[in-house]
Amino acid sequence: MTTYYGEYSKVLVSVDCIIFGFDEGELKILIGRRNMDPGRGLWSLYGGFVSGNESIDDAANRVLNQLTGLSNIYMRQVGAFGNVDRDPGERVISIAYYALINVKDYDRSLQEKHGLQWISINDLPQMYSDHNIMVGKALKMMRRKISHEPISFNLLPELFTLTQLQKLYEAVCGEKVDKRNFRKRIKDMDFIEKTDQIDKSSSRRGAYLYKFNKRAYDDAPNFKL
Repeated sequence: MTTYYGEYSKVLVSVDCIIFGFDEGELKILIGRRNMDPGRGLWSLYGGFVSGNESIDDAANRVLNQLTGLSNIYMRQVGAFGNVDRDPGERVISIAYYALINVKDYDRSLQEKHGLQWISINDLPQMYSDHNIMVGKALKMMRRKISHEPISFNLLPELFTLTQLQKLYEAVCGEKVDKRNFRKRIKDMDFIEKTDQIDKSSSRRGAYLYKFNKRAYDDAPNFKL
């Protein structure tokens, strides 16, 4: 260990993970009660400190895997949060990430283990420190991306109905869209493929199931909803 930079004070670096899921027609995030001081018992995002031998991306992936049991999750950095008084316990700079998962893939035993709950984005409580600000910034990023990048498919099962896709888009953007125009745009996209399978869970007639063809998208990425 060198003695460089000894004249400067040291700070802690952490990551906080904003995990979005789509369930029962609502966009939700995974939060829990903080089980450590300061702020014990307050609602909080799930995070952890960055160790000396890992990058911040590696730390975020580690935290996400511990929390969900999933690997190769869609994840994007939201930004750094470093107000001097953001953590009353110590000088901590946090790097926030948002991740998108299919709720059905999530191991419920891990949810119980960590004491977490899926909370609708419309019903978020006041959370520890600047966590509500992190969520707000992440949501703005998602809203900018969802219209021109196929990120929404990370929140859906492999096979989905057009109604599910429309409701997801509306839940993220917070506004209704015209059903006829929405479906017309979807059917013009070669990488959203109609299958011969039918979902009859919501009606006797049922609805055709679709799937996202990533290879087709990579060959001709032209996405705009």
